[in-house]
Amino acid sequence: MLLTPRTTASGPKALRPPRVAAALITATVSAALLAASAPSPATPLGIGDRLFPHLGNPGYDVQSYDIAFTYRGDNRKPLDAVTTIEATATEALDRVNLDFAHGTVRSVEMNGRRARFERSGEDLVVTPSAPLGRDDRMRITVRHTSDPVYAKGTQGGWVRTDDGLAMANQADAAHLVFPCNDHPADKAAFTFRVTTPKGYTAVANGLPAGTTRRGAATTWAYQHHHPMATELAQVSIGRSTVLHREGPHGLPVRDVVPTADRKVLEPWLKKTPAQLGWMEKKVGRYPFEVYGVLIAQANTGYELETQTLSLFERELFTRPEFPEWYVDAIMVHELAHQWFGDSVSPKSWSDLWLNEGHATWYEALYAEEKAHKPMADRMRQAYRQSDGWRAAGGPPARPKAPAPGKKISIFRPVVYDGSALVLYALRQEIGRPAFEQLERTWVSLHHDGNAETTDFVRLASQVAGRDLTGFFDSWLYGKKTPPMPGHPEWKSGK
Repeated sequence: MLLTPRTTASGPKALRPPRVAAALITATVSAALLAASAPSPATPLGIGDRLFPHLGNPGYDVQSYDIAFTYRGDNRKPLDAVTTIEATATEALDRVNLDFAHGTVRSVEMNGRRARFERSGEDLVVTPSAPLGRDDRMRITVRHTSDPVYAKGTQGGWVRTDDGLAMANQADAAHLVFPCNDHPADKAAFTFRVTTPKGYTAVANGLPAGTTRRGAATTWAYQHHHPMATELAQVSIGRSTVLHREGPHGLPVRDVVPTADRKVLEPWLKKTPAQLGWMEKKVGRYPFEVYGVLIAQANTGYELETQTLSLFERELFTRPEFPEWYVDAIMVHELAHQWFGDSVSPKSWSDLWLNEGHATWYEALYAEEKAHKPMADRMRQAYRQSDGWRAAGGPPARPKAPAPGKKISIFRPVVYDGSALVLYALRQEIGRPAFEQLERTWVSLHHDGNAETTDFVRLASQVAGRDLTGFFDSWLYGKKTPPMPGHPEWKSGK
């Protein structure tokens, strides 16, 4: 995520809040799960994430989601939906808790039989006809509505655009759209089937899996076989045009834009293949089967790295005060997330710095190499502000909890430039060749999986050939910013 830039007297300002943007649950997360058998009566559960303690659910691992939406042309009215979840019990279960907090549940089936269900907090608690044993397979089908209208102050979920809908589920809003295990530790394959009236186009993560027409309605199917976190799901419904081009190694590149804006946006869209090539030279092959840009006529307040189809606000490309190099760098920020955050997803939300720090790093590196904006200048400015960022938001790897009712407030400056600063210090400490080897090894080693801060520290130490635990403890967890290697003259607050 990259919160929308704002302008100052000196021009656009990147990454300055408040308004800046089939894998199993790992043993580490599983060990932290709450007791798998739900108590009676039904209660909301969670996997104990430090920042979102009630997010996710214990006792099972999701292999796949198959989600069908029916949109009737009015983005103020609920969509009819059917969500089918294929999962495996990791513990004995009397009940299965799903995250689902917005919409009407009409019926639930488990393994083809009707199941009792009730709501408890933000959980949908399902009681199977017979208890589940460890390693039992389950197929849960929930017939429900998916409501794009939320209470005032609600953040994320469906985004109402000028001509339809899009999704923005980060960090914890996928369960406002569909029932799920809404934590990035439980990634799964996704299939989407979206039925729209004549004149609308639907696009989702992954590749097209066929269209069917019945009368005036069209059903668009998409499949994404790489495991994906729920917060990265994307469905676009609108009066859109889908543009196709080719990226490195024949990679399909497809962009989704409002039809009326096709010509004005083309100069930006044609940049993506070269940006993909640049990122591949830095960290290796693009990790998925397709990439593209979704441009929405909406005021979200951020750009978002939804997997294989990054979400951008239209105004980013049309506001004249944003120079070309700046918009290019933001495009690369979301592209870099496909490696850092999407393919390699965090085990917990406290590991967010690994996502945003890296995306910010490659954003800044792109600006340095392509627009002659020195990385050192940006990092020196970040160093000056770093102590203040740590005081306000916590250190990079131990961020403070989100403000009440403002879940995306975890996206503070300390996880953007404050975390890119950690990577700059690391490169200064171990040298450019070792740093670049670390980056490529990291995304290769954890491809399609989850990883956490201790994994990064361990790998960095291996690549450097020495224990870097002390270095990282200071930079990632310290209240004050340590001295910058190679730059003893840099001062925080000055």
